[in-house]
Amino acid sequence: MQSFYFRDQSTGFYWHRCKNRILYADTDRSDVVYHANYLRYFEYGRASLMRDTAYPYKEVEASGYVYPIFDLGVQFYEPLHYDDPLFVYTRPAELERVKLRFDYVITHAESGALVCKGFTKHCALSASGKPTAVDPKTVQLWKTFPT
Repeated sequence: MQSFYFRDQSTGFYWHRCKNRILYADTDRSDVVYHANYLRYFEYGRASLMRDTAYPYKEVEASGYVYPIFDLGVQFYEPLHYDDPLFVYTRPAELERVKLRFDYVITHAESGALVCKGFTKHCALSASGKPTAVDPKTVQLWKTFPT
């Protein structure tokens, strides 16, 4: 699975990009990717971004923080099918005291077709489950991610 940074020429935003292929198990009876699987692709993009910026989720959790999702959104444009290659673009978006947001774009890796756009919002919790300030390493990632 290849990943790197990509600059969107139309917006100027930088995105972390990773590549994957659709598994047969990801499709439904209508021969397209089942809609809920796009949330798994968002997670794949988010985890890849964190790993590639030297702060994998295992380290986040070992530091005493968890970031459950409390809100999300997805807009679908084109379907994906079995064995289609896809790019997942992920970027840190908003950062508040105890909340953060990731934005996503998924495209067909060969045709470039826009498949979907979305976001996930997360709340910072301590290991005991209490809301807490976003940890310093994550704040630093938001501040230093290319804009």
